Amino acid sequence: QLQASGGGSVQPGGTLRLSCTASGFSLGDYAVAWFRRAPGKEREAVSCIDDSDGYSQFFYADSVKGRFTLSRDNAKNTAYLQMNSLKFEDTAVYYCAARNRGWSTRPDYDYWGQGTEVTVSS
Repeated sequence: QLQASGGGSVQPGGTLRLSCTASGFSLGDYAVAWFRRAPGKEREAVSCIDDSDGYSQFFYADSVKGRFTLSRDNAKNTAYLQMNSLKFEDTAVYYCAARNRGWSTRPDYDYWGQGTEVTVSS
């Protein structure tokens, strides 16, 4: 299973780091993604990481490029989403997900965290 944490309430321009810790499997063997669902909107892929070809491949949604960074610490079985320069439109519930057949921007993942809420407000 996956356990997501780190959400909270911040002002515009603030930072948060989300964590996604796996139990029962080695997260490093899986592609990991962060999705978010903003109020009244569809769930969207924010960022993905995949090392299955022997090198790290990353995806970032255009809306977060240059502000968000996905990383992972295999020793801790945890992936992180560092979110800088947060904007009002980043307000959403963020979900981490994992699957062992390469990354995808579609929500076709095997494991899902429970969601952690991020609120950007002044």
